[in-house]
Amino acid sequence: MAFVKDMLRMWAHSWKRFISIAMITLLGVAVLTGIYAGCRDAFRSTDRFFDAQGLHDVQVLSTAGLSNGDIAALRKVNGVAKVQAERSQEVTFDLDGRKSATMQEIGTNGIDQPYLQEGRMPKKAGEIAVTRKFIRDSGKRIGSRLTVTPESASSDTSDMNDTNGADGTNETSGTDEAPSFPTRLTIVGVVLDPQNLSNPDGYSAMTSFRSTATTDYTFFAPSDGVTGTLYTSATLLVKGAAAESTFDESYENTVKQVTDRIDGTVKTDRQNARRQELLDAGNKKIVDARAEADKKFADAQSQIDANRQQFNQQVDQIVSMQAGAAAAGAAANGANAGAAAAAGATTPQLDETTRETMRETIIAASPELTQAKQQLDQAQSQLNEQKASTEQTLKTKENELKTSIPQVRWYVQDRQSLGGFSALKSDLDSIQSLGNAFPIVFLLVAVMMSLTAMARMVEEDRSLIGTYVGLGYGRLAVASRYLLFALLACLIGGGLGLIAGFLGIPAFLLVVLQGMYVMPGLRLEYDWLYGSLGIALFVVGVLAATIYACVQEMRQTPAALMRPKAPRAGSRILLERIRPVWNRIGFLGKVTARNIFRFKSRLIMTVGGVAGCTALIVCGLAINDTVADLGIKQYRDIYRYDLMVVSDDSDASAMRTKVASDGRVTSSLDVRIESGDLTVAGSGDGDSGKAGSSGSESIQLVAVPKKHLSDLGEMVTLQPVSSGMLGTSGVGKTGSLKLDDDGVIVAQSAASALGVKAGSKVRLTNGDGVQATAKVSAVNRNLIGSDVYVSETYYAKLFDSKDAKNTKNSKSSEDSEALTWNAMLAKLSGSDTSQTDYAESLEEDSSVMKAVSCAHMADSFKFDLMGAVVALIVALAGGLALVVLFTLANTNVSERVREMATLKVLGFFDREVHHYVNREMMILTVMGVILGLPLGRLVGGMLTMALNMPSLYFEVEVKPLSYVIAAVATMAFALLVQLFVNPVLDRIDPISSLKSVE
Repeated sequence: MAFVKDMLRMWAHSWKRFISIAMITLLGVAVLTGIYAGCRDAFRSTDRFFDAQGLHDVQVLSTAGLSNGDIAALRKVNGVAKVQAERSQEVTFDLDGRKSATMQEIGTNGIDQPYLQEGRMPKKAGEIAVTRKFIRDSGKRIGSRLTVTPESASSDTSDMNDTNGADGTNETSGTDEAPSFPTRLTIVGVVLDPQNLSNPDGYSAMTSFRSTATTDYTFFAPSDGVTGTLYTSATLLVKGAAAESTFDESYENTVKQVTDRIDGTVKTDRQNARRQELLDAGNKKIVDARAEADKKFADAQSQIDANRQQFNQQVDQIVSMQAGAAAAGAAANGANAGAAAAAGATTPQLDETTRETMRETIIAASPELTQAKQQLDQAQSQLNEQKASTEQTLKTKENELKTSIPQVRWYVQDRQSLGGFSALKSDLDSIQSLGNAFPIVFLLVAVMMSLTAMARMVEEDRSLIGTYVGLGYGRLAVASRYLLFALLACLIGGGLGLIAGFLGIPAFLLVVLQGMYVMPGLRLEYDWLYGSLGIALFVVGVLAATIYACVQEMRQTPAALMRPKAPRAGSRILLERIRPVWNRIGFLGKVTARNIFRFKSRLIMTVGGVAGCTALIVCGLAINDTVADLGIKQYRDIYRYDLMVVSDDSDASAMRTKVASDGRVTSSLDVRIESGDLTVAGSGDGDSGKAGSSGSESIQLVAVPKKHLSDLGEMVTLQPVSSGMLGTSGVGKTGSLKLDDDGVIVAQSAASALGVKAGSKVRLTNGDGVQATAKVSAVNRNLIGSDVYVSETYYAKLFDSKDAKNTKNSKSSEDSEALTWNAMLAKLSGSDTSQTDYAESLEEDSSVMKAVSCAHMADSFKFDLMGAVVALIVALAGGLALVVLFTLANTNVSERVREMATLKVLGFFDREVHHYVNREMMILTVMGVILGLPLGRLVGGMLTMALNMPSLYFEVEVKPLSYVIAAVATMAFALLVQLFVNPVLDRIDPISSLKSVE
């Protein structure tokens, strides 16, 4: 009992060490569990929402649309739970300028169901549900009406809808028709699209640079009123996928098994079958056209024959009359009247030659008959020419049919192809990677500080330990006094850390996340296993340090332990050997130097602890500086143009005319911009179509006219880059990179995420969904967005652009365009404000789809999620620095009580004693700061390498001010600690402290 009371008394006396260990454990456990818990809560709530709304696991798209036969084939695939055929149509409407939207049919099989936020779901034809983004932008509300206009090529089936039949009409097959939606609409509800959880009322500027949507809005309509038997896409649910977390590798493996089966047999068979359907439909059109043409030609020939018969009858009648008159005249000149009467009574018989001669004479003598004959002959000639031309055309169509209908392509995509899903997953994964890295530093610091504190605690009780061992107490029982002390401190600190880690930090992160994404049903959850392991990790580390300290002392005999520990032997330090310096240092300065360098363990612990804390602060500020400079570097340095204007293909000419007429442009470059995908080419063929694989990135494909390849460098800074270490990259000389016809230039942001480098093979998907394998000629410095630059000629080679090939081989290529240049990069005159205003005014023009001002983007770019996490990390690192300095300062004082008492006896005033002790701590702190600043840059580089986010490359940047802030913050913490240590020095009693310990 006395042993226990003494142990409790000892614990109470060491309350400062107890608080230090508890606080370090609290911070470490909070960092270890907090960021993880926040990301896990977001993952779980999103996964539950996806399961509730039936977000598809697999989506199948086709360049020719999908037929009922395709849907039936997908249902037979092993592992498919549900298949939903979907119809959609792109429409336009007037909303402060021309805007586009996708009319999406609400599926009836429970897949991709929109989440109702306000109002009700549409049920009748003409009713729609819209997203909150549309409500915010349009100012409309439930009950408002809207009229839309279908686009000419309004769905993913447009490629095949543009396939000409034999008679010049567009048709995909004999029976299938493209989807068509009502055009007079009424808003009845506001919904959340499960495919895009971006919060329109949150940090819109942050997510806009990663938007991959091809239209501005999505409208959801019921099946009532939708016509057409051709489907835009097919969405699938995979058996067993709902039981897995959509963000786990197990889910990806489950879905991949089904996508592999579709790619293996169904895809090829249905591609060939669909193309055969189109060929059969084309042949049927040709047959029908020939039959119809034959019927028309027969009718025309019959009409001509009837007219010619009538003409011949009229001529023959005249011939007969003239022949009869001639015979009557001859008889009148005869011998008797009877012969004349007989001759006049009968028409003379003419031979064919005579009759034909008379016909020609009569026709030639009559202008009317001549004109009639010419008309009949001309009509017959024209009919013959038409028959020959039609037959030749039909034969040409028969010969060209197979080449005019391209090979049908299927694209099998998983959830990774959804821009909203991949952005959310990437954000959370990146933040979680930070949460996995920082606790390591906290754990190391915790072990170091625990070893320091517990070693001093055991050393203070040397004589007591020797007494207990001498009285027969086992070494394990004696060591349990310190082990239980450390264990209790860890458990209390860890328990508080779990509260902060599973409640405080997640609540903070989720508030920030909800400003970016809408996550219905979000709630905080506790993970017993992870929380227990988090505490256990720090318990093991601290107990290991405590055991080491106990073993170091208790391996001696009780007699040795009960005697005072021999003072450390004097020795010279390196500074003493530098005589010119040493001789100029005062007495107290020499004492300070000896104290610092003689006690190497204290030196290492203090400098290491302070360096670790400083490095964490620098690391956090480095990430913040890196993110803060992204917009400026991208939109001021890399993009040299001031304005990018994009239009529909049909409005491209009007857009260029509009911009030119405004007189604001000083120089410009016409380009073609398409939204596409870049996938690392695998071992299979380039037509695998799995754009949604883990090695895929949404890109902006920029085609440059072949006559203006050299002008690209005037609009975009072209600098080749190579991978570096610790978040750095080797950047080549500006202007040393040129776009040519041998490959594409890939943005660094995409290349870094996919591991692409110069010479790599990648699979590109253009705006029409056509895929091709391309060579990467170079990687260009780029931080925001994923631009891929391609020449006009190489674009034609990749995507089999017939227009481009014909232009290339045509003599009149100077006057024709291979592609529709639907975008313009331009440099503007005027200030940044005027350029921003001009871009906003352009968006109101009906010919402009999008106008982006680089000045506006540079000023408005934000990344609040990363900023919030950095602020959290810096705050925790500052707290750790404060605890570390407090622990080291108290340990330092406890080790030198007799020394401080001696100074007081020698006549030192309290302020001089403060200066004597604090000077050593400040010097050690400065040394730790000097070491921690470059260490923080090193750690920051490694962490930014782990932040692989779509369309972003983090080029590590640490501003001088950040180094200053980190150094000043650490020194401020050291000064704050002095305020707590100075009273302890003042309370030292010289008499009791200098009593003999014998």
